[in-house]
Formats: sequence, C-alpha cells, structure tokens
Amino acid sequence: VAGKDGKTVNALRLWSAECADFDMSAFNEGDYLRAIEQRAMAENISKILYPADNHIEGKSLRLRQQYFLVSASIQDILKRHLRQYGTLENLPEKVAIHINDTHPSLCIPELMRILMDEHHMSWDDAWYQVTHTVAYTNHTVLVEALECWSEDLVARLLPRVYSIIREINRRYVNELNERYPMEYDKITKMAIIAYDQVRMANLSVVGSHKVNGVSALHSDIIKRSVFKDFYLDTPEKFTNVTNGIAHRRWLHQSNPRLAALLDECIGHDWYKDASNLKKFAKFADDEKVLERLEQIKLENKKDFANAIYKKQGVIIDPNTRFDVHVKRLHEYKRQLLNVLKIVHLYNLLKDNPDYDLTPQTFIFGAKAAPGYYHAKEIIELINKISEDINNNPAIKKKLNVVFIEDYCVTLAEKLMPASEISEQISLAGKEASGTGNMKFMINGAV
Repeated sequence: VAGKDGKTVNALRLWSAECADFDMSAFNEGDYLRAIEQRAMAENISKILYPADNHIEGKSLRLRQQYFLVSASIQDILKRHLRQYGTLENLPEKVAIHINDTHPSLCIPELMRILMDEHHMSWDDAWYQVTHTVAYTNHTVLVEALECWSEDLVARLLPRVYSIIREINRRYVNELNERYPMEYDKITKMAIIAYDQVRMANLSVVGSHKVNGVSALHSDIIKRSVFKDFYLDTPEKFTNVTNGIAHRRWLHQSNPRLAALLDECIGHDWYKDASNLKKFAKFADDEKVLERLEQIKLENKKDFANAIYKKQGVIIDPNTRFDVHVKRLHEYKRQLLNVLKIVHLYNLLKDNPDYDLTPQTFIFGAKAAPGYYHAKEIIELINKISEDINNNPAIKKKLNVVFIEDYCVTLAEKLMPASEISEQISLAGKEASGTGNMKFMINGAV
C-alpha cells in the first residue's frame, strides 16, 4: 500500500489456516472422511468470510476466526518487534495496535496471554503494555451490533483467554466498586462480563488508551449514549478521528475525465492537497465548463451502463437520471424507505402513463449479512419490482430499478463517477460515518 510519490510501502498481511496433522491411521483404515475432517475444519477458519451467525456452528466459527486472525497478527507484531529492539519494554513507544470495531478485541487478552505466559511478565507490567499499545475505534451506535459472546462459548473454545478476560473483569469491577460504591446498575452496565455474556465493546474500552468515533457527531453520540458511563469515568480516553477517503483514488483514478478538466482549470496541486479543489468554485457560472461537466457525466454514465450490461445483462438508459443507494443492506440504512418511494412513482405512472416525471433509474448495491432475514427480503422485493417494471415497457421509459450483483469496490469506482443523486437517508443518529457519501460528493452527485 503506497501513497502518492511516497517513500514508504506498508505491507498488508494476510493469514491462512492450515491443519498441522493429517490423520494417517484413519486414512489407512479407510475412514477417509474422518482423515480429512480436521483439515477441512482448520481451513474453514480462513476460507469462509462472514459465516451466518444465527446458529451455534456459525457463532463458533466466527469466534475461531477472530481469535485466529488476532493471535497470528499479535505473534507476528511481537516477533518483528523483538527482532528489531530485543525487548518488549518499549512496545507502546514503537507499536500501535488499533482495534477497528470490536471484531479484533480479543487482541487485548491475547496480548496479555503472550506477555505473561511466553515472556513471563507480571500481570501489572503486561496490563501496562497492553493499555498503552491498544486503541479502539467504535464504528456503530447500534446496540445489537456491539458484539457479545456467550460466556460458555468463550470458555469452551478459548479457556486460557477466557480466564484472562475474567481476571480483567474482576479487577476492573473492584476498581469501579471503590469509585462508585453501591452503584450496582452502573457497575453492571460497565462490566465486561455480565448476564452470561462477554461484552467485547466494554473489553475494548477498558483495554485501550484511546477510544474514538469516526465523525465529530458520532464521537459525541458515543460519549452521550453507548459509552456514557465510561466517558464520565475516563473522559481523557475519548477523542475523534473523522473518516475520510483518498481523493487520488476516488477522483483522480476513478474519474479520469473529470480529473482532466480539473487539471485544465486549476492545475495539478490538488493531487497532493485536496483543499486546492476549492479553486474550481470560480468556474461555477462558466457556461463552457458547465457544458463539459454535463458531457463528462453522460460519458461516465454510458461507461457504467456498458459495464453493468456486460456484468449481468441489464440494460440501463444513460439518458435517465441515476439515483443511487449503495451501502450495506440494513434496516437502519433505509433501503426500504427508498423502495416505497419507487412504488409510489410506479403507482402514479400506472394510473397515468403520461404523468410528468423525469425519466430515472434507481440503482441499488449492497450485501446483506447471511443470517439477516429482513435484509434478504428487501433485496428480493427490489428485484421483484425491477422484474415487474421490465415487463411493463410504458413504465420502464420513465422508471427503472437495478440491483447490482456482488457490489464491490471495483464496481463502485465505475458507479461513483456516473451517479447523479446520492441516497443518504439513514435513520438519524444511527449512521456513524459511511464514506460512500464522500465518494459520491467528490464526483458531483447531489
């Protein structure tokens, strides 16, 4: 991963799970299934992304995945650190371990385990190293998305890690009892283990030296709601780091026509400093520039229409207005609200085919969690409406609906430059900071 004219290249490490042993005796006895079972189970850890977790097998695999990736990464970080410095005493000065949401929060007890069990540190020394090395970025204020694992599952799959989490919790609850005597509700809310659940968000806050949201508004919300008690207890921990996008990728690279116009109008300084894009504002009333912008948008729309035709055989008219709603398929993202608007327009056209409506194409792109029933129902609804419109040529002239299969970054790089309306209609206060809105905006979508 290299920056513009950068002298530094950052390595992105990927891990894959393999089985150390092959059951030769079972193989020789003709029990081939048992012989390869262990290998298949081990390989599944890094083979299957986001297994459905609405059943115990899926939950168990997810927890194995999280622990595997965390442990491999921590071991690698420490090995490289020791190779360079020969000591772990300076770990917090040289290493930053960042928890991106709660999925890697097992790195807190895992780092404790390695420091104590393999490097023979005392609890207090290990805890100092962990809490000065690890920081936590919260990505959601949805309570159901703050991971909790059944205490029984953690204890069964990760006995040593579980014993460390219990000890972290015991010491933390004792501290809280000293600071807030008799405030049992508050302490129960802040505890890492309660009601037979291990709360990963609480573990992340307790084990980190900094906690941030991903926009000023979001960072404020977590202080007032989700982590209010933690904020009142340790306000110095809480900070904000606003999410962003790389304008070199999402404008210069993905929209070469617009980039070329910008180069003509304002020069090349914006490559390194995006604030130079402000200079373009002085062309707001320049008819020639506005015509060029319109032409660029149309060409980008044609490119996208061709790409989507090749990908899934769908025909989109580039002369219609592109109204785009892409992000995870989730009830709080309100794709359904958008669908209801489309149904309303559909009914208007059904009642009166001459209804004065700007011809428009609604484009959806999203993935739904495997076990998320309602999200999948919404995807089916969008596709059924699309199908119905396709069978109704009179309506299709003015209204079209497309659900993009396998929405991904490569496709987004074609879609963003072609978009004209950016649907940002998430439930108020529930969207932390998607970066899609910025990608649309930098490509001129309203």
